[in-house]
Amino acid sequence: MNVGDKAPEILGTDQDGKEIKLSDYKGQKIVLYFYPKDSTSGCTAQACNLRDNYKELRDKGYVVIGASIQDEKSHKKFIEKNELPFPLIADTDLKLVETFGVYGEKKMYGRTYMGTFRTTFIINEDGIIERILGPKQIKTKDHAAQILAED
Repeated sequence: MNVGDKAPEILGTDQDGKEIKLSDYKGQKIVLYFYPKDSTSGCTAQACNLRDNYKELRDKGYVVIGASIQDEKSHKKFIEKNELPFPLIADTDLKLVETFGVYGEKKMYGRTYMGTFRTTFIINEDGIIERILGPKQIKTKDHAAQILAED
């Protein structure tokens, strides 16, 4: 997906099995952030930064939704452990990560594997992708400031 594209109506199901639809957030800006894995250091830092700045994000009209390929049980545990106030989409069938183009071959420590690229999509009140922060841009410990910087 690119800037100017309409985001898909059905985003997926959250940690409680509830379907998350774009129309549920009509008139609100959405921060849809994709992250590689629950309970890893970078992903925890990013989620906690968004949690710590959640009120400011909400005050600016943003709704925060996280997404990764782990299941509902993993997400529930991650939310409870870190007291996250926003839903996490359990994209176990890879449908959402593939639709948004954030899943592919990665390399770490000389090993090649398939995974999710840390990417954030800012979706406007009409469901159109307004801004994309890619893997090399995201600062996990200061992500909310990056989102708010261009608001």
